[in-house]
Amino acid sequence: MHLIRGLHNLRPEDRGCVATIGNFDGVHRGHRAVFQRLLAEGRAYGLPATVITFEPQPLEFFAPHAAPARLTRLREKLKALRACGIERVMVLEFGARLAAMEADTFVERLLIEGLGVRFLLVGDDFRFGRKRRGDVALLHAMGQTAGFAVASLPTIHDAGERISSTRIRELLARGDLAQARQLLGRPYSLEGRVIHGDKRGRALGFPTANIALHRRVSPVQGVFAVWVHGVGTRPWPGVANIGTRPTLSGSIARLEVHLFDLDRILYGRHLEVELALRLRDEQRFDSLETLKDQIRRDVQTARAFLSGLR
Repeated sequence: MHLIRGLHNLRPEDRGCVATIGNFDGVHRGHRAVFQRLLAEGRAYGLPATVITFEPQPLEFFAPHAAPARLTRLREKLKALRACGIERVMVLEFGARLAAMEADTFVERLLIEGLGVRFLLVGDDFRFGRKRRGDVALLHAMGQTAGFAVASLPTIHDAGERISSTRIRELLARGDLAQARQLLGRPYSLEGRVIHGDKRGRALGFPTANIALHRRVSPVQGVFAVWVHGVGTRPWPGVANIGTRPTLSGSIARLEVHLFDLDRILYGRHLEVELALRLRDEQRFDSLETLKDQIRRDVQTARAFLSGLR
């Protein structure tokens, strides 16, 4: 998959494609329906399927403290797009300049002059450009003049409910991993590199791999039974805490994973932590001994659950 970071990195050979535009946070089943249609059009046109997305996401620019929790960091999103068969991804920096760009200018500079789009696929409620003035009708009109086709897809539903990133966030926030998995089309996971922590887990008798979330807000919090990918040739069982560790006076949310029966240095390794079962809320305990007792129970519960899945 070819990654293009901004218009200034376009090469002459990047012109000519079929494309879609959006945040695609989570790369869920609704998004994948778009990609399947795009890939089919790409084969018909003999052109690469290109996804145009933004970093940061627009709401993170306009209202950073009110923006929803990210389901996927950019690295995770790119990995999921590659798995979908997408051939090119253009990542546009969303800042003041792009926010102020008129919709018709966006079409001319990016779609026509930049990428040479021949076919564009968007959602039926797609809006873009300064003050969200651009819509599907504008795309159709400019496409007829410039020579590119435009199609829109209705929202995809599951059991009568709209599949959306917002819906998945709500499910994850209340610990409904099974329904979130149904809408995502895969288990929900978090990825990151193992960093040095304060070694408190080791002192408690449960050493952990500490992974920075790289999110202002985590979409999930609590204690989970997990499978960890990237340790060996198979997923490794463990228990994870996602939160601020109130008993230890923590203030920054982090992901800490205790991997069962593993005595190995993991610093610097990139891991994917797949959430299998939510065990409980994160909570503050009166003493470290009480915390240790609860961790023992969490480990026993997680071991029993995960061993039953093998």
